[in-house]
This record gives sequence, structure tokens and C-alpha cells, in this order.
Amino acid sequence: MWSDQDADALLTVEGLSVAFGSGRDRVDAVRGVGFTLRPGECLAIVGESGSGKSVTARALLGLAGPQSTVTAKRLELEGEDLTRAGDRRWRELRGRRIGMVLQDALSSLDPLRTVEAEIGETLRNHRTVPRRDRGDRVVSLLERVHVPEPALRARQYPHQLSGGLRQRALIASAVAADPAVLIADEPTTALDVTVQAQILDLLTAMRTAGTAVLLISHDLSVVARLADRIAVMYQGEFVEQGPAEDVLGSPSHPYTRRLLAAVPGVRPRGARLAPPEPARDPADAAAACRYAPRCPLAEARCREHAPPLVSTGPAHGALCWRTGEEEPSPALDVAGTARKPRDEAVIEVSGLAKGFRGPDRKHRPAVRDVSLTLHAGETLGVVGESGSGKSTLAALVMGLLEPEEGTVGFLGEPWSRVPESSRRPRRGRIQLVHQDPLASFDPRYTVERVVGEALGSPGRRAVRRHRDQIAGLLRRVGLDPGLLTRHPRELSGGQRQRVAIARALAPEPDVIVCDEPVSALDVSVQAQILDLFVDLRDELDVALLFISHDLGVIHHISDRVIVMREAEVVETGPVEEVFQNPRHPYTRSLLAAVPQPVARTDSTPTH
Repeated sequence: MWSDQDADALLTVEGLSVAFGSGRDRVDAVRGVGFTLRPGECLAIVGESGSGKSVTARALLGLAGPQSTVTAKRLELEGEDLTRAGDRRWRELRGRRIGMVLQDALSSLDPLRTVEAEIGETLRNHRTVPRRDRGDRVVSLLERVHVPEPALRARQYPHQLSGGLRQRALIASAVAADPAVLIADEPTTALDVTVQAQILDLLTAMRTAGTAVLLISHDLSVVARLADRIAVMYQGEFVEQGPAEDVLGSPSHPYTRRLLAAVPGVRPRGARLAPPEPARDPADAAAACRYAPRCPLAEARCREHAPPLVSTGPAHGALCWRTGEEEPSPALDVAGTARKPRDEAVIEVSGLAKGFRGPDRKHRPAVRDVSLTLHAGETLGVVGESGSGKSTLAALVMGLLEPEEGTVGFLGEPWSRVPESSRRPRRGRIQLVHQDPLASFDPRYTVERVVGEALGSPGRRAVRRHRDQIAGLLRRVGLDPGLLTRHPRELSGGQRQRVAIARALAPEPDVIVCDEPVSALDVSVQAQILDLFVDLRDELDVALLFISHDLGVIHHISDRVIVMREAEVVETGPVEEVFQNPRHPYTRSLLAAVPQPVARTDSTPTH
């Protein structure tokens, strides 16, 4: 219903629903979502993967897809009814009046175009800058989003940039035409804490200047820093909505409380988030509370019909009928953190150096004079900014790149500077878990063949012979063997990452190199994957080289940590010692830049 508070809204949404398919195959991805967004205000939508966050964002841009059915009582941008907009009108609106930053920068940027051509397309389509000035404007935009050497980066292609630089280039493209509303879908997922802080400062400056920001994120620390209001989404519905300080400081819905409890840094180091007991005999999902099967407070009436929603004021959303009752704290199993790894060194790196030549023909070091030792049953965390050399170090340890200087030893024998034929018998004993498991799978393979490939048996007949072993690997990583016949694209992000871990475990490795394995996962799934890694390390005595830009993740899982900056190791030591008493100024700046899941105090939006 219309209210005086909607009068100055840039974006008004009421009763938004998005469905895919029809008949028995119909999936209601979003149901009855509503909110307003005013100039200078930031609304954050948080929730698990598959909750409907990104579908909501795409519907607001007319990009829900050809197989979708989008309905809304009201969907207005600056007073214009978007339910009547055709394809031509949507093309005029996108970028100029409403922009979007997508999560996956690599797939969003055209691999055949330079960064300058990519950003310049927005300027050309909307005629915001004369042709002769576009090059200078692109460089200015890259400077605005804190891209180092912007003139050089403008001439590069996406594959030549780090994940963080690609994301910043994508943000520059989204803000090129100065849209009134910016939808940011996981804009800081691939960024280290210092660059993340810079991007959040940029979004804050845009919000202060009057841009309305719709932030979609699974990172509650990022949300706390930027959002005025928060909407918590579960299975296509908003289960809680209100001012950021209320939702983060005094969450009313059990689902919101569990999201907060799963954040690394909020739960104690070594503490594991035990899943709630599923409710029994769930009623029809259309009538029951959707969260009831996972809610520790669920009772019979929750499984019969959705609880009546209680309003707590005009700015606050709906809360379930258990509001005011104290939810039992999620069970936290505190694992021992004083484990002593075995003395056996499985990886020994000495004086490692590697560099690459840029488009200006200058040689730039990626790793310089790095030394480390990894013991059996130990987790060594590697942390640093985007471009600091973390992934290059991982590739050198894996033997996928040859060092220019220094050596890598594996299981007491040379691993670098030897023919691949001498490494091949030991290849299965060191495995890699990627940041993006979907990109590392053959899209034609089923889960069964993806895991079977690691057993040396990718063929269908050979895979069938190993079916029991493959099913056992899935059970070990917490997956139902019923997923064996699925393709990776049919799985959630968390399920795909578990499949990647099962594949890595198949050859019974001594070392698993984990390159940002949880950065794209929501906090609850992230917590499950981290606990899985800890369990596997303790049960199998496998060593983990764990690379992440998330200091909370590194602190939670690591025994020791090395901090990298500009290709060098600047600090190393036991994780508690480095985090509590950092010696290097760069380490101190990293820790100071980590956002906390506490709402900012200046939560009054700028109108």
C-alpha cells in the first residue's frame, strides 16, 4: 500500500514473485518480496546460496530469463512502471539509470576485449562522454576504483588480471554512466580485505552522493559496514527485515541468528557449528514455515502453517511468532586447537622466485625469495592482497609452474626443476581444490565421472567398477550418493565444492592445496566446508596449504600462517601469535581493515 515514505523512493517493489517452469516443474524462486530504496540509502539482502537473492536482483533489471515468469503489484524506478517496460526500454535503463555489478567478473567480462573496450561500451551506448575523451574517462574510472597502473590495466584483457583487479574493472563499468540505483551482487567476494575496504569506501561515497545501493552479499561483515537496512532471505521470502543495527545486534528470526553464529571470527577458533536437528514429518511446504525443517525452535504448529508475522514498527519487517523467546545457542563443538603436527615435512620450499612479463614488456616478480615448510597433518595459511603472489605460489608448489630461482621438495625428493615424467608417479599425492569448482569440472561429466577421473578411471565402464568407492568418497564429504548421476551445473555451490574435495581425496593425497576454496560460499555453507577440512585433516593426517584473502577463515582453520605482500613473505608464525601480536606494519594494516559483523553507527540514510 502507498505511503508518504514511498514519495521519495527511487525504487519501489511490492509483491515481487519470480517462478521458473510450469505445472509440476514450476519452481517459485521468489515469493512476495517488497521494499523501497531511496536516494543515498543502502538495502542489503542476505541469505544462503539458492535463497533467491540474485534472482531478485536480475528481475529488477529485466534479466530473470526467458523461462521465467515475473509478477509484481508494483515495480517502479523513479516513478516509471517497469512491469510495462519492453526489451528496448530495458536496454536504455540498464547502465544509465540502474547499474549492476555481478559476482563472477571473469564470466561477466568479454575475454576478447580489453578493459578499455569493455568500460568504453557503456560510455558509447549511453553517449555520456565524447568519443575523443573515452580513453581518459576509462583511466579515470579505473583510478576511482583503486586499480593500480590504470593506463596499463586498460590495455589488458580480463585473463591477464587477478580476480580482484577483474572485479574492480567490472565495478568501473557499472558506475561509468553514474546510475541512480546500483545493484551490487557480491561485489567484494574475490577481494582481499584492504581492497575490499577500498571498494566499500567507494560504495559508501556513492551512497553519500545520493546513489541508492542494493547490496547482495553472504558476507555479514561487509553488510554491517555499508547497509542502512537488511532483508534476510530464505527460500525466496524475506523472513526478517529492518534497520541494520537491529538485525545484526538483536536478530529476531532463528535463521538470522544461525547466519550470524556461522561467521568465522564470531564463533571461537576451532568451534564447529553443529547443524540443527531437522523437524520431523514436515507438512506441505506451501502452508508450513519454510524454515521449520531446520529450526531448533520448530514445533507442531510451525509445520502446519506459516507463523503469523508480527510488525514491530514501520521501518521493521515481519518476525515469527517466537519473537522475544530465547533461542538455544547453536551447538558449538570446540575442537582442540593445540594439536602438534608430525615432524615429517611433506613440502619444503626454499628461495622460490617467479615473475611474468606484462604488456609493456616489463618483467614483474610474482613470487620473490619465498621459503616455507609444511608438515604432515598441519594447516599452513597463506594470506595477502590480490596480486601478492598467493596463487602463483600455489602453482609452483603444485609443479604447474617452474621457478626461476629456488627449489620445491615434496616427500623428501626434488619436485621442481625435474622432468614431469619423474613427478608423474607422485602426482596423485598432492591435490588442488580450486576457488571455482565448476570451472575445474568437465561439464559433460556426471559427479560419478568427475570423482572417478581422480582414480584414473574417467571412462564410463571403469567408473562403474569403482562406484562403491566413489559413493564412499561422497559420504565422507557429507554428500548423498544419490547425486552420483547429477551434472555439476545441477548442484549448489556448496555441493560442488564438496565434490571437488571428494575428487581431491580420491588418490589418498599427503597434501591438499586449497586456493580460496570458500570465498564464493555463503557463511553457513562456508562453516560446513571449513569444518569438513578440519575433520579430514585430523582423520587422514593430510597437510593443507590453505590460501585465502579472508583473515577470519585463515584464523579459524590454520596452525601457522604466512603473510605475503608484493611477492614476498613479510611475516610468518603460529596463527594466534601473528593475529594477536602482529610485528609487521602490513599485517597490522590487514587486521585493521577486516570488517566486523556489527552494524555501523551512522545508519541514518542520506536523503
